Amino acid sequence: MALPAEAARLDGGWQEVYSALQWIHFTMAMLSVIGSSSIIAYAVFQNAVRSPEVRPLFYLSLYDLFLGMCWLTGALLYSTPTAKQDLICYNLQATGQIFYVASFLYTVNYTWHLYMDLKMKYNQNLHRMPPQVVDYAGCIGRIATISSSLIPFLLMVPVFCLGNSSNCYQNFSQKHGCLLMHTEIAMPTNEPQTLSGSVCRAMHFYGIGVFLISFLISFIAILVILSQARGLYKRFVNSTGFLGDQQWAMIKMVEQRVVFYPVAFFCCWAPAVLLGILKLTVSTNSKIYMALLILQALTAASQGLLNCIVYGWTQHVFLSLKRNACRDVDTQTPLLRSQKKFYASTLPASPTDAEGSTSTLL
Repeated sequence: MALPAEAARLDGGWQEVYSALQWIHFTMAMLSVIGSSSIIAYAVFQNAVRSPEVRPLFYLSLYDLFLGMCWLTGALLYSTPTAKQDLICYNLQATGQIFYVASFLYTVNYTWHLYMDLKMKYNQNLHRMPPQVVDYAGCIGRIATISSSLIPFLLMVPVFCLGNSSNCYQNFSQKHGCLLMHTEIAMPTNEPQTLSGSVCRAMHFYGIGVFLISFLISFIAILVILSQARGLYKRFVNSTGFLGDQQWAMIKMVEQRVVFYPVAFFCCWAPAVLLGILKLTVSTNSKIYMALLILQALTAASQGLLNCIVYGWTQHVFLSLKRNACRDVDTQTPLLRSQKKFYASTLPASPTDAEGSTSTLL
């Protein structure tokens, strides 16, 4: 729903800006859908969804796909108005917020799984871990995966229930309501404040607050987890006793990814975070607002594409999975492949093999 200030922006030529944003959103959302779908399709085709290394990335890509579909739907609704578009756009925004908060949590979940897998391999290299510890870590991982989907939904239940029951979508009639994040609630200035209006305004600020707090917590968690993983990996390499050129190269690669992962996450959502802060502080600087809208369209809507590159196709796990699949198809029968997996699972990992496997994760 548009405030009077936003209506003035439209009258002042902002219609062209929103039209440009529509094409940016459509293009970047389409690329995100293609990128996240490629990870999902390849993991399913290679039967690797249940792999501990691939499963967190699969769920992250799945929610990136859902989020990309929301951006794509909003861009299409902007150009093709429909009946009850105000109701559709209001609930589409709330649904989109579930998906991008879930994507925050699944990014944390992905980095946490990297750290836990590295920690388990480190402990196995020093002293054999009992099966109960491995089972406990797997149980915690499953709980974290379920919570990453459940928490965003529970956080947005008030927006769905109170917002729809208070008819917060009634003035959600501006076409760009489906296009932007956190579109404001329209409050006529010549009418007294009603209970319904107070609820709608509270839900508006609640939604922005959930987004900002979720981003802040997720960003800090990613920094902490990756910093712990960096220190653990150094101890792991030092425990082998000798640091050659290969070991130093692996340490350097891990340190680069420890910096690259949070930077990619921050750059993807920083414009949207700044827009949320502007809306909370009621800033009316139109030039900054327009610049952030364009940056947000280029970054937030492209999360699926960015994640599939950063966490997927540039990772050694996916590249080695592809190489192994090609080699198995060319040289082995299905029976031999299953026997190979069985015998490999019964052999203890040597320090050199364990070191190599950890390098594929980070």
